[in-house]
Amino acid sequence: MTKTISTIIGSALLLTSVATAAQAGGLERGGYNWDLLFSEERFVTEGGVIYVMPDRKIKNAKDTSVTKNPGKDGLDNENYKKSTASETPDYTVFKYGAKVGITPDLDCLGTYSQPWGVHTKPGSKWAGDNSNIETKINSDDWGLTCSYKFHITDKGSLRIIGGVSYQELDGFKTRMVNGLVPLATNGALDGTGRLNLSADGVGWRVGAAYEIPEIAFRASLMYNAAVDLGEIGGTLDLTQLPKTPTNPLSGRITDVYGTATMPQSVELKLQTGIAPNWLAYGSVKWVDWSVLDVIAFCPTATKGKVACGASSPVRATSLDLMFQDGWTVTGGVGHKFNDQWSGQLQVSWDKGTTTGLTTQTDTYLLSGGLAYSPNKNVELRLGGAIGILKSGSYGPTKCTGNQPCGVDASYDFGNDLVTAVSLSGKMKF
Repeated sequence: MTKTISTIIGSALLLTSVATAAQAGGLERGGYNWDLLFSEERFVTEGGVIYVMPDRKIKNAKDTSVTKNPGKDGLDNENYKKSTASETPDYTVFKYGAKVGITPDLDCLGTYSQPWGVHTKPGSKWAGDNSNIETKINSDDWGLTCSYKFHITDKGSLRIIGGVSYQELDGFKTRMVNGLVPLATNGALDGTGRLNLSADGVGWRVGAAYEIPEIAFRASLMYNAAVDLGEIGGTLDLTQLPKTPTNPLSGRITDVYGTATMPQSVELKLQTGIAPNWLAYGSVKWVDWSVLDVIAFCPTATKGKVACGASSPVRATSLDLMFQDGWTVTGGVGHKFNDQWSGQLQVSWDKGTTTGLTTQTDTYLLSGGLAYSPNKNVELRLGGAIGILKSGSYGPTKCTGNQPCGVDASYDFGNDLVTAVSLSGKMKF
C-alpha cells in the first residue's frame, strides 16, 4: 500500500503547511515541518510558497489614552480619526528542504523555513494609532535534522530523530506617540515612534516515529526546544518628536536592548491507510506561547546599572503580547485517483492565543488540494484553504508585574474571513 499512496502523503503535508500559515497563532508563520525526512527515496528536494489573505477588520475603535486635552478632538485625542481599519495585509511564506539517505537506515534533512512572523498595518488614520500603526516581524531558520531507523519487527520500524536550527529574527513597530505633535508643528513632525529590533538564536529538536510501511502507518512525536534569543538589539527612533526636558529620549535615536525566548512545542502526528488508495491522518500540537508576555526594552546605556524588565524605571518601551498557550488540531483524508492524480481534504482548529492584546482568536479552517505526478520523479501540488477568524476585542489587560496593558485604545472585531493558496514542487530520485 505504501507505493500506491505515497503521493497522497506528500500532498497531505502540503495542506498541513497551508493550515499552519493561515491560522498563525502567536507569532507563528510557517512553523516547523520535518516530514520530508520520511520520504522513501534516497534523494528528495522540495520547495514551495504559500500566499495567505487574512481579512481582519477593526471596528468601534476609540482612543482611551486621552490625558492632556480630554474631550477636545484633534488635540491630544485621536478620536476624530476613523473608528474602523483593515489590520492584516496579505503575506507570503517560503520553504525549502532537501533530504539525503546516507545509508538505508540513516537519513538527513536540510531545511530553510520562516517559522515566525507577523504583519499588522492598520495605518495612521484610525483612532487606535497610538496602539499600532504597523508591526512586522520576519524570521529565517536554517535547520539540519537526521533520523536513524531500527527494524524492531518484520513489518515495523522505529526512528530516532534529532536536529538543530539557527534562527534570525528582525522587525519593527511604529505607533503614534503624541497626537499633538503633527498639529503643533504643522506636519513638520508626525508624532510617531518606531522600535527596530533584531536577534538570533539556536534551537534543537528530538523525537521518535514508529512506522509500518505495508499499511502506511506512522505515529510520530516531536519536541522542539525553546530558542533563547539572548539579548535582542535594537533602536528606538523618536526623531518625529520634538526634544523636551521631560523625555530625554525624544528627538533622537536611542540604542535599546531586551530579552526574549521563542516557544517550545510538542506535536503528535498519526496517519494510516484505511482502504486501497485511501489515507487518513491527523495531528495535535501544543505551543508554549505564554513564554512571550511583556518584552521590555531599555536604553543600552543603562545595561548593568538597572535591571531591564516590565516594571523597570528605565524601560523605554515594550512589546505587550501576553499570549496564552496555543493548541492546533488537524484531521484529513486523502485519495489517489490514478497514477498521476490524488486529492485531499482537511479540517483544522487553532485555539486563539490572545488574552486581549491581539486579534489572534480561534480559527477554523477547511483545506483542499490536488497533486499531479507526470512521472515517478516529479510531483506538483496545488492547495487552498478558507476559514473563519473568530470575533473578539482589544482593551485593558493585566500584564506582568501587575501593570495595566491595553489602555491606549479599545476596539472590536467580528468573525472575519481568511483564505490561502499554496504551490509546491518535489523532485525525488
